[in-house]
Amino acid sequence: MSRHILLTFNPGSSTIKLGLFDASPEAVRRIGKGVIDLRHKPLVLNIVEGRSTAEIPLKAQVTDDLHEVIEETLSWLAHHFEVAELTAVGHRVVHGGDRFSGPVRITPEVAGAIADLVPLAPLHQPHSVRLIKAISHLRPDLPQVASFDTAFHRTQPDVARRFAIPRALFDAGIKRYGFHGLSYKYIASALARIAPEAARGHVVAAHLGSGASLCVLKGGLSLDSSMGFSTLDGIPMATRCGALDPGVLLHLLTQGGQSVAEVQDMVYYRSGLLGLSGISADSRDLIGNPAPEAREALAVFAFRIAREATALATSGGGLDALVFTAGIGEHQPEVRSAVCAHLTWLGVKLDPAANAANATRISTPDSRVGVFVIPTDEEQVIADEAFGVLHTGEASH
Repeated sequence: MSRHILLTFNPGSSTIKLGLFDASPEAVRRIGKGVIDLRHKPLVLNIVEGRSTAEIPLKAQVTDDLHEVIEETLSWLAHHFEVAELTAVGHRVVHGGDRFSGPVRITPEVAGAIADLVPLAPLHQPHSVRLIKAISHLRPDLPQVASFDTAFHRTQPDVARRFAIPRALFDAGIKRYGFHGLSYKYIASALARIAPEAARGHVVAAHLGSGASLCVLKGGLSLDSSMGFSTLDGIPMATRCGALDPGVLLHLLTQGGQSVAEVQDMVYYRSGLLGLSGISADSRDLIGNPAPEAREALAVFAFRIAREATALATSGGGLDALVFTAGIGEHQPEVRSAVCAHLTWLGVKLDPAANAANATRISTPDSRVGVFVIPTDEEQVIADEAFGVLHTGEASH
């Protein structure tokens, strides 16, 4: 019986996460995962297979088209995972605009539409475009499917999506789209398995990683989110500023003598935890640092997360559960504790031992709000969606 191997690409601003899945009609099961850090010289492919890990040096150079990198990666995967049997590729695409409301098979027309959205997500979308083109060039026979981060948030009402600017701009695409949708889709399904009663209520999920956002869910559907038009909005992140008074930008551009390029570099790469602390963009470094700037950066981070959580509770009409996920959310009890300390007035009570152990449920039995730690798995969502599109025709566009 032939195997159906599905490969997923989850590109970030500087990394490419890989997922290998054995797809059968019964289940889409992960068999391996990896990551290519495009900042590392020389390139290294890190692979995890069960409890085994491997670090494979790559000879390929990073070029504009990524052909060499992907070709060498596919060659190694074919040798190790029998990827000669590769039957499909799924891609995480950050921005689907108003065109895409769900996963879709990639045709030349779809690839062109994804490329047209690059201006709306300049950090992430170009990597997806390059990966799609690389697979089309290297393996034109392989079907490819795009999964869009923005698609999950299409259930948000216009009252949450509109900015208070001239209406014509909304019609032109200037609106709140929301991001990290694949992560929130996974969290919604995982919470329904772990705590179905909580999942049916008002849930705020906090995806806290290098990029960070929050989303309010009701019945597994997105009602509002902290990220809006771009991946800059909402809470402070590793190097991104989060919500910022537009008057600051106008001041820097007009009175501060800075260029658009300088301001863009600042809000994307020199702000957030790095800008607040002047020490590091990594919260792990700040947690262990006694410098007052490190303490303040973490305090601002926790405060803004809590403030956003309460704002989203208003959007959703209540708060029955709070879920932490992604790198910081899953592994840093100190951050979770600091956030929840701001939410005690809502009846949030943490179990210190459970929190320290990164347990699945970290709230006390008498907490009015259930607090959970759930590892996210965007690659599983990409694989499931790709399989659904190719085998059951579940496509949206």
